[in-house]
Amino acid sequence: MARQPRHVRPRPLLQALIATGALVTGLLAAGGTSQAATQGPCDIYAAGGTPCVAAHSTTRALYGAYTGPLYQVRRASDSATRDIAPLAAGGVANAAAQDSFCAGTTCLITVIYDQSGRNNRLTQAPPGGFQGPAAGGYDNLANATAAPISVGGHKAYGVYIAPGTGYRNNNTNGVATGDQPEGMYAIFDGTHYNGGCCFDYGNAERNSRDNGNGTMEAIYFGNIKVWGYGAGNGPWIMADLENGLFSGVNQHYNANDPSISHRFLTAIVKGGPNRWAIRGGNAQSGGVSTFYDGVRPNVAGYNPMKKEGAIILGIGGDNSVGARGTFYEGVMTSGYPSDATENAVQANITAAGYATSSAGTGLTPGTAVSLRATTACCTDRYIHHTGSTVDTAVIGSGSSATEKGNGSWTVRTGLGSSSCVSFESKNVAGQYLRHQNYRLYLQANDGSSLFAQDATFCPEAGRNGQGASLRSLNFPDRYVRHYDNILYIAANGGSNTFDNANAYSDDVSWLVSAPWAS
Repeated sequence: MARQPRHVRPRPLLQALIATGALVTGLLAAGGTSQAATQGPCDIYAAGGTPCVAAHSTTRALYGAYTGPLYQVRRASDSATRDIAPLAAGGVANAAAQDSFCAGTTCLITVIYDQSGRNNRLTQAPPGGFQGPAAGGYDNLANATAAPISVGGHKAYGVYIAPGTGYRNNNTNGVATGDQPEGMYAIFDGTHYNGGCCFDYGNAERNSRDNGNGTMEAIYFGNIKVWGYGAGNGPWIMADLENGLFSGVNQHYNANDPSISHRFLTAIVKGGPNRWAIRGGNAQSGGVSTFYDGVRPNVAGYNPMKKEGAIILGIGGDNSVGARGTFYEGVMTSGYPSDATENAVQANITAAGYATSSAGTGLTPGTAVSLRATTACCTDRYIHHTGSTVDTAVIGSGSSATEKGNGSWTVRTGLGSSSCVSFESKNVAGQYLRHQNYRLYLQANDGSSLFAQDATFCPEAGRNGQGASLRSLNFPDRYVRHYDNILYIAANGGSNTFDNANAYSDDVSWLVSAPWAS
């Protein structure tokens, strides 16, 4: 039997940091202003004897002293690029610099820099065994503004992976190879996933091809069941070890790996000689739980491992590009981190203050609102229903009481996710906004899981800088949009007429106002 990996005991420095609370990052000063971090996740890993060999984030610095670039954006208008750095050493990304640079045009994320100093940066993934969708087989790059959030009260952007998007580095420095031990964590949007292959972050093949069992070790997140799955309907944190997504020791089903879908999700995979583990938790509060900790899968080819040391994000090892998800930060380590080290990292993450960017939108469960269009043509129109049809209508002080009621909504805790909201008609109790075949209707809650998902929307800061945008919970690349006065969940570009990219940001942005009906 292969030698068991050495358990690294917390060093005295790590123990002292935990005891004194010095690991806290994103400390809140008076008035809620985020200060620079005194320690980042990679400082904690280093103190535990398992230093980061790759550290990627578009939202914040992962070392307390880091001041370098986090990521690079390229704008469409002139192909110019701009590096985006933290506001201060160890701090949150300077999203205002991106907003200023990208004003009036679109931007793509071209580079996600490696903060470890090893230059293991992530760039556009090249062709592989499964060819990418773009010209020459290269993958698409992420829209730089598609995943707005806040960290420690400051605006930031994640990496929004739509199917076809992917990042990779096939020529890395210091990443585990063969059966060497390593750890990794990532923060994902636990509500943004699918059953495509494969939304991964971690260790992969250096030639972008399937080189056989055990040539990968990456975090997977999604609800595909082809190679492996856990309890419930998903999504699950699993390990992509090539030719298998593993939720435990068995090749397919493992009961102890739960469905998990926190809005901000901490996902952990670590592996060494004949031992590996899956851990996960809520990146906004609490600790992480262990879902598997044991020997390598009981399938030939995974003991010993044959890891190759490339790094991927949003794709499979052979450049499979069918998945979707959102990435905020992640690291890879040299050595097998202890649970104590990972627990300290989780405390750092929860203290960072990840939150949706809906603060200030006024969409608080229990309140009543009206939602006004912000597109120049239609600023006197509100989301409104006529029977089951949901549209926009002109409503004013002279409108009838019925019309005012039809344009007023009670905000409810999301039927499908407590992190989001649902909208109940103010004058037809028990009936909610719900999408079917991409169009919005007013329908009675039938108590089904499908209805709950269809009737739940996740507020974000308005895409045009005004009010709020409402992202569909179960179609997270689609937002509530008015098009020819009818309401849809629409993507920014697509085959449907209501997916037209023209005026998209305006059409999906809604001002939240006092309800017309009291």
